[in-house]
Amino acid sequence: MNSSPSTFLHVDMDAFFAAVEQRDHPELRGKPVIVGAPPDRRGVVAAASYEARVFGVHSAMPSRIAKQKCPDAVFVSRNMGNYKAVSRQIMKIFESYTPLVQPLSIDEAFLDVTGARRLFGDGKTIAEKIRRDIQEQTQLTASVGVAPNMFLAKIASDQNKPDGLTVVPFEQAAIERFLAPLPIGRIWGVGKVTRKKLLSLGVSTIGDLQTFDARRLEEALGERAARVFGRLSRGIDQRGISGAVDEKSISNETTFSEDVSDRDQIETTYKRLIDQVAARLRKAGFHARVAHLKLRWNDFSTITRQTRFPIPCADDISLREAGMDLLNENLRHRPVRLIGFGVSGLTESDQPLAAQLDLFETFDATVHEKRARLSRAADHVRQKYGKNSLRRGSDLE
Repeated sequence: MNSSPSTFLHVDMDAFFAAVEQRDHPELRGKPVIVGAPPDRRGVVAAASYEARVFGVHSAMPSRIAKQKCPDAVFVSRNMGNYKAVSRQIMKIFESYTPLVQPLSIDEAFLDVTGARRLFGDGKTIAEKIRRDIQEQTQLTASVGVAPNMFLAKIASDQNKPDGLTVVPFEQAAIERFLAPLPIGRIWGVGKVTRKKLLSLGVSTIGDLQTFDARRLEEALGERAARVFGRLSRGIDQRGISGAVDEKSISNETTFSEDVSDRDQIETTYKRLIDQVAARLRKAGFHARVAHLKLRWNDFSTITRQTRFPIPCADDISLREAGMDLLNENLRHRPVRLIGFGVSGLTESDQPLAAQLDLFETFDATVHEKRARLSRAADHVRQKYGKNSLRRGSDLE
């Protein structure tokens, strides 16, 4: 570490959607609150209060299962307009301390406060002030991690939830000791597949990985993944707050000549739009952080919905999975006039920002690489033999 290391914060609101509902509806305070689809309809949990989490309820869980786990839960529909308004309040608080703010979602962000220390104090002091401002201005709580880099700040913010503040040591040896007892799944990119491989090698904690033979790790995971995980296990992360790219989004949409109620026709058209966007994304050399769905009904009312990828991606499979999840959650038994798919948050790098564990399963770096290679290979075949030279199997339909 140099004599004046960078200081990053990761600020994560506590059960944000559910906390806003409990704040605005006092009768819900102290009760298990689930924000999302009602249990008698197809859909998933968007957020769960801590009272519901003790029953094993978590976001992305089917609402039907959540009801079984927590029969007394109160289900509340999402009020995104309200959540976005509160989010804007919180982002303004961040920007009052530093212009270097990188939102990850509506309820969490990285802050580089290196340059703010002369005005506001050290990282811990700034974190305490931000938590106080959030409490006073929104009556909500946030958990904050303070660390010399983004990876460690994200790890720290999860340590003492809810309403927690964790400061990571800034000395290299102390960083490695801080990480050593944590389970291997806390490293970005260690999803189910990678975790199973590492456990088979006897690697169950980050400390195990710190001392594991580099050659054996490469043989098990591949050179790139082994290198990335090896560095992260020692708390090494050289990324900074990323800027925006010139092209902010890529999208395709189509208006049906007649309103369509047939789900198969809607899905077929939608999948074609997703594939077109994916091809344009790769051709432009970008990776996307956010996927968008647009639906216009026969009465001309329009909805847009979005979901964030835990890692920037450009492959067909990841875009299809995200796109179809959005469609399945929002398509109603109403005639559709227009449908569209798009991506935003474009970046030239596919390096992960952070796994948003409240909304997504942790991405798996080895699966991510395989998907990317497969899509690039498919692009090459189509370029050489024509766009109809490859057709998708039923497993992707």
